[in-house]
Amino acid sequence: MIATAPNPQQTQPSWFRAFAQPAQEFAPTALSVLSGAVPSGLRGSLYRNGPARLERGSRRVGHWFDGDGAVLGVHFTEPETTGVYRYVQTSGYQAEAEAGTLLHSNYGMVSPGPLWNRLKYGPKNAANTSVLALSDRLLALWEGGQPHALDLTTLETRGLENLEGLEPQQAYSAHPKRDPQTGDIYNFGVSYGRQGKLLLYRCDRTGKIQQQNAVPLDRLPMIHDFVMAGPYLVFFISPLSLNPLPLIAHLKSYSDCLRWQPELGTQILVIDRQTLEVVSRSEAEPWYQWHFGNGYLNKQGLIVVDVARYPNFQTNQFLQEVATGQTQTAAPSELWRIYVNPKTGKLEETYPVLERDCEFPMVSPQDVGQAARYTYLSLRQQNAPRTDLFNTVGRFDHQTSNLIEADLGAHRYATEPIYAPDQQNPKQGWILTVVFDSDLNKSEVWIFDSAHLNSDPVCRLGLPSVVPMGFHGTWRAD
Repeated sequence: MIATAPNPQQTQPSWFRAFAQPAQEFAPTALSVLSGAVPSGLRGSLYRNGPARLERGSRRVGHWFDGDGAVLGVHFTEPETTGVYRYVQTSGYQAEAEAGTLLHSNYGMVSPGPLWNRLKYGPKNAANTSVLALSDRLLALWEGGQPHALDLTTLETRGLENLEGLEPQQAYSAHPKRDPQTGDIYNFGVSYGRQGKLLLYRCDRTGKIQQQNAVPLDRLPMIHDFVMAGPYLVFFISPLSLNPLPLIAHLKSYSDCLRWQPELGTQILVIDRQTLEVVSRSEAEPWYQWHFGNGYLNKQGLIVVDVARYPNFQTNQFLQEVATGQTQTAAPSELWRIYVNPKTGKLEETYPVLERDCEFPMVSPQDVGQAARYTYLSLRQQNAPRTDLFNTVGRFDHQTSNLIEADLGAHRYATEPIYAPDQQNPKQGWILTVVFDSDLNKSEVWIFDSAHLNSDPVCRLGLPSVVPMGFHGTWRAD
């Protein structure tokens, strides 16, 4: 589907001001300090990615996931902090910019016009989901195809990146995991054909693919994320299957071809990190997840996983509605803990640890794949409607079950929290989030002490233009 532009006479939530018009790029610019000061030990770059253009001409995209990706870079250097914001110059973006209208199909839309148009314009790599910072380039990630390489400083698009091993159109997901000890990067993709395949990758710290494997699947699933837990990679495959025929015939979008089938249950695949071979397969109760917080192997030899868990796939309908500003579908999620026996794949125990609407759980980059005391995540304030976007960030303590959360004030919306280690003090960390103030129609970068999210930010930086709420980011230390 393709939606028309929203009716300006309809009532829109205040956060929709960030999406009402295509975001405006800005060149490298010194950022003004609105309050506090940048910590002296915060040296490096924050990168964030997300859909920034949801319309072109009179046409509007069919789903939030369809928007053209734009990357924000915030460089914390002496003597000043600079910001830059640029669209990823994908081939689809350039073709549609020249035509002045939407042309391509995407996650939640088919190409406009007659069937021959749909045959001509295939799916667009929107490069809009996440980023991976390497030593010499930044990768803009979109899970349906290859990454796009960008300049680390200027964010100029260099072109598609095959990592010395990806075939054309081969999928490389938006959720790579980096081993904090070795620097190795693990990722995956899903291949659709007569039989679905889970494509597994191990890359070195430069991003070059060193090892691959293809694991047969018994359905055509959508897999968005996975978890690294000690010596294992773990995939939880929700009972969501693709009906490929309407997609192949260009009659329906990818999203409209997905079927929720709870009777199939959730499949659990445990993969050996060294060999990329399957250790165990099993099935569990049905649920859906977009994102995992972390995983590790406990003293009893069980895999422990934290996940933002949904009871069903209604979250997809909510995310589709975000593109119009008319969010009517409540899709609550909670932070759950899961215990899995790696040798059998059997789910031993699962329960909620935080019964609050939440998303984007993450840990400090030094703790990925290992036991971590704290999970940082996006939250809806307790009095916020369940059809609102996330409007605060918090830290959950797994030892005490205590949650602390930031008070952003009214009509402010925060992106996923990003943890940045302090260069001078290894025990100190900072949480960075981009905040949209809908009353002022402005975006800011807020920096919090990671241990005191419930205190005022230590610094607020003004951005030259609105940066819409997006999906994922990363921190790259100098």
